[in-house]
Amino acid sequence: MGIAADDIDRVRAATDLVAVVGEHVALRRSGTRWVGLCPFHTERTPSFSVNGELGLWYCFGCQAKGDAISFVRETQQLDFAGAVEWLAGRAGIELHWDNTRQTTERRRRARLIETMGRAVAWYHERLLTAPDAAAARGYLRSRGYDGEVVRQFQLGWAPEGWDHLCRALSLPTDVAVATGLGFLNARGRLQDSFRARVLFPIFDARGDPVALGGRVLPGADGPKYKNSAASALYDKGELLYGLNWAKGAIVEAGEVVVCEGYTDVIGLVGAGLSQTVATCGTSLTERHVALLRRFATRIVLAFDADEAGQGAAERIYGWERRYEVDVFVAALPSSSDPAELARTDPDRLRRAVAEAMPFLAFRLERLLAGAPLASVEGRARAAQAAGALIAEHPNQIVREDYASQVAVRLGVRPEHLLAGQGPDRRRPSPARPSSGRARRAETTSLLALSLAVHQPEAVAHLLHEVLFVDPVELAAYLALASAATLHDAVESAEPEVGELLLRLAVDEVADADGEAVVGRLVDEAACRVLAQLEVDAQAGDQPFEEAQRIAWLKLHVEDLRDDTTRGRTVGQVLAFLIERHGRQR
Repeated sequence: MGIAADDIDRVRAATDLVAVVGEHVALRRSGTRWVGLCPFHTERTPSFSVNGELGLWYCFGCQAKGDAISFVRETQQLDFAGAVEWLAGRAGIELHWDNTRQTTERRRRARLIETMGRAVAWYHERLLTAPDAAAARGYLRSRGYDGEVVRQFQLGWAPEGWDHLCRALSLPTDVAVATGLGFLNARGRLQDSFRARVLFPIFDARGDPVALGGRVLPGADGPKYKNSAASALYDKGELLYGLNWAKGAIVEAGEVVVCEGYTDVIGLVGAGLSQTVATCGTSLTERHVALLRRFATRIVLAFDADEAGQGAAERIYGWERRYEVDVFVAALPSSSDPAELARTDPDRLRRAVAEAMPFLAFRLERLLAGAPLASVEGRARAAQAAGALIAEHPNQIVREDYASQVAVRLGVRPEHLLAGQGPDRRRPSPARPSSGRARRAETTSLLALSLAVHQPEAVAHLLHEVLFVDPVELAAYLALASAATLHDAVESAEPEVGELLLRLAVDEVADADGEAVVGRLVDEAACRVLAQLEVDAQAGDQPFEEAQRIAWLKLHVEDLRDDTTRGRTVGQVLAFLIERHGRQR
């Protein structure tokens, strides 16, 4: 059953967010806010900001954000309902459950998680004790996996039989299928999904078992690896193997190492690199990056990123820009995967991670290392290829710096590397603040939105969508205007819009006069319209009427800039802008 919406609102209202956050973060007052070191990423300068009055928090460093419920979810590893229950108990509020909400999903997930947990335990016990798992135990020992490793990662063994697991756990068909533990075969009989495979249980970030990965023994038939199919519990595009164990180590190290397989994670952890995770049979996705950004800003790829880089450069540079992460690549021997290197030469593996190069530097190094540079022609071809790689980067400063470095190695001029490569062909998105010291620009429209968040009674009746040009700011205004509360506006908005509202909510409140701010905003909008009217007057067939409008608007813009006439003029000009906007729709 879902928690009644009114009770959720009561819990939010009764919660002292500063007190809740203060149990995890050393906060100090800064004006109207409370600030401290972010608990979700490593930093030295406080960038974590709390607005106790509005009940919202935001980190200007890693962009983590939310309210009391989301903070408890992240720090206590609870789902939404669990976090509400935790806060309700703290506040002494009795919760009521609303049957009209989506009640069965939570119960269904709990049942599936419980079933997956039983399956993991059953498979694990089979590996440890069953006679038919002897070959699997021998294989794991040959890979250097002793009993401690098997227990640490809860490895298991799926027996050869058709339905051993389903019968042993008495799994209902719907539960077996929903978890991916079983399926109905052509005869309509329930059958185990995994047979004769060493199993690697996959847990979500909270530690709940959600899927399995299976590997056949050497020499056996069938594909080498098999993963659980997508299910209500498992989405490989956002789940990372090992994150449940690695979270603390990632935060402590300030970096995360990303591999391609379960055995890679186990090998790197055994080599002392506990900050390691792996994708589950898929390439690294933006959802993976967004998840990892909560824990660290340095992402080290411990697999051959050179081939992936041919089609992934723009994607990776986009992630670096949007999530303010730095993607590095560990230069591993071409003939050895991370798991093998962890077993045979752990020192070299640790050194490769420690000396990982930025993504572009790695690609350039790989290119130049394999290029014939003895001849002028060879160096020219290498310069052309290197220039193409450099030109893919969206930041001009980065492009020029790498061009200078490569030019020295090749004995050419930097401008020759960039010539014809179109250094400005890609228009980079506006950079976001990189630390707690960086803050939003104090534009008039943002100042007006800040006042709409903190002092809605002062400006709400004076604002209108016609005053906003930036699409994100416009969407933020519309979200505020259509929602009953700031919480509702944040929750209903698109992610980028919700983030802007949260940043405004926790940032220092500007000491500004609402009427003056709106006056400037109307002034800016009027000037934009004036420019368009003058263009229309030159091209139109009604010059007298256009001239009248221009003269009227110019006169009123002057009044907007006069403190004594602004109050009565704002409404007149705004009405004109709204009416004109309506005609143009």
